[in-house]
Amino acid sequence: MLVNDVRAEQTAAAGAVPRTRPVLMWGAAAAAIFALVGGELMAAHISALGPLTSLVRDYAGTPKSATTPWAGFLLALVGFANRERIAALAAAVGIDAIFVTVRTLEGRPFTVGNGPTIVLTALAALVVLRWSGTRRRTALRTITFGALLIFATKVSEIWLDITAWACPTVLDPYVELADHALGNPSWLVGQALDAAGPIPLGVVRWVYFELPLAAIVVAAWQLRHVTTRGWPRHYLVRTFLTLGLVGPIWYVVFPVVGPILAYGPMGHGFEIANIWPDAIPTAEPPAPLAFDAITPRNCMPSLHTAWALSLFIHSRRGPAWLRWGGAFWLVCTLIATLGLGAHYGIDLVVGATLCLTVESALRDPDRGWDRARVRLVAAGAALFAALLLGIRYGAEIMAAHPVPACGTVLGALAALVALFYRTWFATTPSEVDTAARQLAGR
Repeated sequence: MLVNDVRAEQTAAAGAVPRTRPVLMWGAAAAAIFALVGGELMAAHISALGPLTSLVRDYAGTPKSATTPWAGFLLALVGFANRERIAALAAAVGIDAIFVTVRTLEGRPFTVGNGPTIVLTALAALVVLRWSGTRRRTALRTITFGALLIFATKVSEIWLDITAWACPTVLDPYVELADHALGNPSWLVGQALDAAGPIPLGVVRWVYFELPLAAIVVAAWQLRHVTTRGWPRHYLVRTFLTLGLVGPIWYVVFPVVGPILAYGPMGHGFEIANIWPDAIPTAEPPAPLAFDAITPRNCMPSLHTAWALSLFIHSRRGPAWLRWGGAFWLVCTLIATLGLGAHYGIDLVVGATLCLTVESALRDPDRGWDRARVRLVAAGAALFAALLLGIRYGAEIMAAHPVPACGTVLGALAALVALFYRTWFATTPSEVDTAARQLAGR
């Protein structure tokens, strides 16, 4: 009787997985369809490029992005065997070559991206219809991640258009004034990058815009054994997608366009003054700034900083080349965000805070929500809120007292970094003793 009970429990437990997974899969599919259709309808309302229209162009027209389809495709291939990867890559390259040739003959712009989109769709159909078991589940999971990366990019593009439509004013004067406490780093790095010449400028610009490429490299290394050893408990894709979901919400809460637009040559006539990066604005009482209905309000927080920092964190457990690559990408991204005029210094602080908070909520799921995780996530959320409130309502105080304000902001971020390192990376004596006892027991 006891054996039968145990077997019944095992059967029920085994059956719970297939019953739960379809619910999650169908829920995710419904959410993706809702986002795509809703985004398309909103795009029609505000006369912008919708996500479905953009997706159709990836199949049969001129892709808006050359990098995103390939990044999603390469991520999806992680769940396949080498022979299948080579065949899929060859097919994608061949299809892209045909589209490039046709566009060249017709005098249209050079770009790529049709091939990986078409082949990724074909792979999804093949896996669903012909494969089974663990092989099918693994491939479907990586295909889903690759497709989500592409879909999320399409939806984020229309969301950026929505931020411009929904927020007629921006809060750049508040952010710039608060940035006086940090020494106006965007102006300083912008001047240094101009003086450095075209090569450093080209490098950091390329790094800035090709962040998904570096993310795919780190994710591919983390997921390299999924076909043979199963899935790791935590990996970069989870953090990347979560940041992409949570971060843009704040664009409409705290709309900011960036120094090159509000104080530089790209303000379309709405700029306060065309002085970036040559002259630092004087500290004057801030007020919301009316801006155009085209420019995305996508500066606060700096998601490029959040993503680059998450990439750096996830590269720490890798080999030397991956660790150095993660550090290089983080440093170049920070330089680019400031030196290209895309962000103020305080944007980066808020972006880093968001990254550490989200990463702490997702990291090491087997650990559960113990006191250390709760404390770290609460501290990150509190600092995030305090920074936004401080910029909005205390910018004049920060500018009037730069030394204590700078010390408070950077000190709080440093304390959060130290707490993050202590919680997730530092090896304590007790952990060393436990590991030694486990080895001795073997």
